[in-house]
Amino acid sequence: MAMAAERLTDRFPEVSPEELIDSLVPPPRFGAVSFANYVPNPDEPSQAAAVAGCQQFAGVIGARRTENGFLKLFKSKAPVARPGLYLDGGFGVGKTHLLASLWHLAPGPKAYGTFVEITNLVGALGFREAVTRLSEHRLLAIDEFELDDPGDTTLVTRLLTELTDAGVFVAATSNTLPDKLGEGRFAADDFLREIQTLSAKFGVIRVDGPDYRHRGLPAPPEPMPEDQLYALADRIPGATLDQFEVLCHHLARIHPSRYGRLVAGLPAVCLREVSAAPDQNVALRLVAFADRLYDAAIPVAISGESLSRLFTESMLRGGYRKKYLRALSRLAALNRDAQVKFSAPVS
Repeated sequence: MAMAAERLTDRFPEVSPEELIDSLVPPPRFGAVSFANYVPNPDEPSQAAAVAGCQQFAGVIGARRTENGFLKLFKSKAPVARPGLYLDGGFGVGKTHLLASLWHLAPGPKAYGTFVEITNLVGALGFREAVTRLSEHRLLAIDEFELDDPGDTTLVTRLLTELTDAGVFVAATSNTLPDKLGEGRFAADDFLREIQTLSAKFGVIRVDGPDYRHRGLPAPPEPMPEDQLYALADRIPGATLDQFEVLCHHLARIHPSRYGRLVAGLPAVCLREVSAAPDQNVALRLVAFADRLYDAAIPVAISGESLSRLFTESMLRGGYRKKYLRALSRLAALNRDAQVKFSAPVS
C-alpha cells in the first residue's frame, strides 16, 4: 500500500502575532453565513427569537455612540441593550451560526475568535498590547467560551472588562449540556458567575433545540477497512493520511491555537487505527482539533474503532463532557460528509 503524499505530522505551522490579529474572522464554514440562511427549528420558538435578538444587538452596535462611550440605551434592562450578549444553549442548535451572522452584520472594525484563540493572542502580544489592539474594534465575538478553565476565564474576564469600558461590544457563546434540566438557565448562571465583574453588562439569549447536525439523518458510517482508507487517501489529491496515535503525539507539540493552520486547505483528513483517547490531555487536544476540522468543513474518513468510542465512559461522565459530546457530534458530521463526497468506489 502506498502512503498518502502528505501527513499532518509533517506539518509544523507557525503564526506571527500580526497574523493572529488578521486571522480574527469567522472560519471558512461560517465565512458567508447570515441570519437569512439560519433555518430556525419550527418546534423551537427560541431559535427564531434568537435571530431577532441578535439582529437587534447588531443594530445597537451600528448606532452612533455618545462621547462617553455607550449609548444611554444601555441603562435599559433589556438584554440587547447591554454591551455584552451571551448565546446560551446546547451544542448543535446553531449558536456559532448566529454569532458569525452577528459578526457579519455588525459594522467594523471587528474581531472574531474562539476562546482558545483569544487567550493565545493575549499570550503572544502581552495583555496590554492585546487590549490596545482589540480596543480599536467595535465588536469582539468569542465562540466556545471555556467556563471550565478558571485561569483563562479570569484572564479573559479582565480583558473583557477593559474592552467594554473602552466601548467595545462583546458577543459570546458556550455550551449547555443537552441532558441537563433547565438547559439554558444553568449555563447562563455559570457564565455570569464566572465573569461576575462583567455580568451586569451581559444580556442572555437562549437557543433551545436538538442537535441539528443529526436531525433526521442516518448514523455516521462505520470505520473503513484499512486498505480502503489507504486507497481513498491516495485518490484524493492533497488529502492527508495519519496513524491516529502518532497524530495525537504530534498535536501535543503544537499549541491548539495553531490547529486551524495545521489543517488549512486540506480536501480531506484520513485517520487510520482510531482508538479511544488514552487520557484527558489527549482527549482535550482532540476536541480542539475536531473543532478546527469542523470550522474548515474538512471531511474525515477513519479506520479502526468507531468515533463513538473516541472518549471513554468516564470522560463522558466528567467535567469536560460537554466538550466531548460537541466533538463527537462534529466529527460524526464530518465523517458523514466524507462518505457522501467520496462515495465512489475506492478499489
